[in-house]
Amino acid sequence: MNTLINSIIAAAFFLTVALGTAWAAPQANCPVTGKPINTSSYTDYNGKRVYFCCNACPESFKKDPEKYMKKMESEGVELEKAPVPAAVPNKESSAHAVLALAE
Repeated sequence: MNTLINSIIAAAFFLTVALGTAWAAPQANCPVTGKPINTSSYTDYNGKRVYFCCNACPESFKKDPEKYMKKMESEGVELEKAPVPAAVPNKESSAHAVLALAE
């Protein structure tokens, strides 16, 4: 009996994971209007890139971002990771690097 219960629990878990993975889809629509996205109009929020249909929508999004994030999550939208900006060296570290190369 325990083996049967454990098997059912395991099957339910794997089915949930499989369906969750299949359910996720890249963002195709603006979270504010539902229109198709324009990849030149976006904002980065909590490490995720959110695209919009126009340049007016990011302002609406920023008023209540969690509302839109929850909406997209419930719709199975998988957002891209926001790119991590490259570190900009300060003048002092750049001078040390130049001196090190000159030696």
